[in-house]
Amino acid sequence: MEHLDAALLRLHATLLALTAPRSRDERGDVPGWVLVTVMTAGLVMVIWKVADQQLAQMLNSALGKVQ
Repeated sequence: MEHLDAALLRLHATLLALTAPRSRDERGDVPGWVLVTVMTAGLVMVIWKVADQQLAQMLNSALGKVQ
């Protein structure tokens, strides 16, 4: 009887493993991260173009205080 219980338990575990939903591939969405990277670079370029003089003044001011 114990052998039958063990066999049924193994069969149950096997059936659960076969019918369980498979985990999704975890490699990620390549087009998504590419889009985020490109958009971030675009935003940095736009902000840099708009605030170039102010950023240069801030950097020069900060460096001037250090010296």
